[in-house]
Parts: sequence; structure tokens; C-alpha cells
Amino acid sequence: MHRVTKALHTRIDNQAVHPAVSPIYQNSAFTADSTYFYTRKDNPNVAELESVLCSLEGARHAVAVGCGMAAIFMTLELLRAGDVLVVNKDIYGCSFRLFQRLSERRGFSVKVLDLSLESSLEEIPRDTKMVFFETPTNPFLKTIRIRTVADHVKSLRADALVVVDNTWATPLFQSPLQHRADISLHSGTKYFSGHSDVMGGVLLVDREELAEEFRQTRFYGGTVLDPFAAWLLRRSLQTLDIRLERHQDVTLEMRDFLATLPPVKKVYYPEVDGSQLTGYGGILFFELHEDLTPRYREFARALELFETGTGMACVSSMVAQPYSGSHASLTAKEKRDMGLQENLVRLCFGLEHPEDLKRDILAAFATLESADEPQDAAARAEVG
Repeated sequence: MHRVTKALHTRIDNQAVHPAVSPIYQNSAFTADSTYFYTRKDNPNVAELESVLCSLEGARHAVAVGCGMAAIFMTLELLRAGDVLVVNKDIYGCSFRLFQRLSERRGFSVKVLDLSLESSLEEIPRDTKMVFFETPTNPFLKTIRIRTVADHVKSLRADALVVVDNTWATPLFQSPLQHRADISLHSGTKYFSGHSDVMGGVLLVDREELAEEFRQTRFYGGTVLDPFAAWLLRRSLQTLDIRLERHQDVTLEMRDFLATLPPVKKVYYPEVDGSQLTGYGGILFFELHEDLTPRYREFARALELFETGTGMACVSSMVAQPYSGSHASLTAKEKRDMGLQENLVRLCFGLEHPEDLKRDILAAFATLESADEPQDAAARAEVG
């Protein structure tokens, strides 16, 4: 046999290999006698991740995809021309823009309501096909009662779908399917990853026909999660409980600390009722007093332990301005309608010691005060 041919067909016998951790199946294809067919359809690493997520959220089916936005896109594939989509007014900017883009192209309509107010339920059209919301919301961390919304919508139309973006609550603190939601979805890039080093998304459902529809869309649309990303996410989920416990403790302590600071006008933290939302940690918002709003960038630059950028729910802390960051794609009017102003700041707390984070925030605010002193002195001299 030619040495090149021999090299091409050399394989180890892995029948007796029993790894303590599942290996990465970096395959695009499998042999004809394999239970797997083609990685665009399914892969052992993806299947294992999906099984873990079903266990964590108490769902019957999970369909893992390339990122959270892919999961949202796939839910919108269920809509047809003439359908009505109701969305909550407080929502991630890219989600809102996707709703608009697809509604214009596909011919379904979008109605925006404040679903955190029960009075708004009466404004839901009777022919609504889908209701989509986050809870806690991005921004402001408002609570939307999943069961209340689902009961009302399904009384209007039995086949209406309730979709909950459960990313910020996580499966450990909230299970939308247990509150009559039809679809729970996540950006796995956030808490599932926890290290800002992998992207992924997942759709969780109890109904077989929805799961199969999503699997078909993933296969023909090519939104599959790659094996290495699935392996990384599954690895990270093994520490999710430990990380969330730490995130929760740090966030509670930082919430109370921020509320005492003179530059801080208001702190936003969700309602943990012990029934729908049983815990929370990692992300909160606060408002700067209006006179400090133009100086947000100075404040962010002065922080040493908070990185700037779009990452969140990871092991290190981050700071962001939603107005120019997560909701930058919205128009000025859309931001006003949402109540979003430039003085809103998002802090994502990692696993650092709270005392270090407190000192860092105090030092950043002190930098703003010291920068004011020469101006104040000059003003006094001019008056004198």
C-alpha cells in the first residue's frame, strides 16, 4: 500500500477508549452506520449540550443554534403574512430591530406594549399569533408575569405562542415553560458561557411539533452550533450554579452600595418573588444624576476593574451605556418611547471581591470630582 494511502486511512481503535470527559466531535460527517448523519443536522456535542439544558430548565426538547439572535430569528420563522406579533416595549435593541426588519419583509405586523402593566393586556389584539418578551427586561429589569400574559393571550386565541427570552434569568432562577410559555430561549453567550469566549443560543420547548419545526429550520437554514462551541458551553454549564451563587451575592451587595452614592440617582434591580423568579445576579442598571450624564465616558475610563464593551454575565466585571451600546440601533424617538436616556449605566458584576469593586467605583467618581476642582477654582477667581 502506498504510504500516502496508508496515512489517509490510519485510525486509532477507539472502542476501548472511555474518556472521563466527552471529547470534541469535530466532524462534519459520520459513517453511514452512525446514529448521527451530518453535523449540520446533529452532532454528539450538540446533543449532549441540549440534554443538559433540558435538565436545567425542565424542558422536554432543546434545539441549540449558533447564537441568541439566531434563536430569536428562528421563532420569527413561525410567523406568516398577516400575523400579529406583540412585543414588550423594553427589549434588547437588536431584537427590536430584527422584529421591524422581518415584519416589513414578511408582512406580519408588530404591536409594542408595556407588558409589565397588567392593564396593557386589554390592548392585545384578539388575532395575535405570538407574544415575545424578556423578563427581567433589558433595560430596567422590569418583571412581566409570564402566566398572566399566557393565560390572557391563549384565552383570545388558543394557538397563540408565548415566547420568553430567559437569558438574564437563566434556567436556574426561572422556568418559563412551567408558567405556560410555549418557547423559552437563551443567548448562551452570556451566563452559559460565563467567560466571554464562546457564542451560542438555544430554544427550549415541551411540544414535539415545535421542536421538530426548529430542527428542520436549523438543518435547512444552517444555524447549527459548531461542535467546539457546544463542548465549551457544556463545560461551562458545570460551574453555572457556583457562578450564579457568586454573581447573586456580589450583585445584591453592590445594589445596596450604589444606592448610597450621591452621584447615583436610581438603581434598577428585578423583583425576586420566589415563585416566577427565584433568584437573580450579575447585571443591574443605575441612573447618573443629569449633571454627570455628559461625563459617562470619563467615569467608564476611570474604572480599572470594569471593562467596557458588549460582554456581560462573565467572570470579570463590565460597564456599558445602553443608549450608545445595546440599544444604539434604535432611533432617538424609539429610545425616548422606551424611556431610555444617556444617564442610564449598566454594570455587569463578575466574580471579583465586592470591596475591590466598591473601591474602584468610588475612585472613578472621585476622579470626576477632582476634575471639577480646577474649574471651580477658576470660576471663583473670575468672580473675585
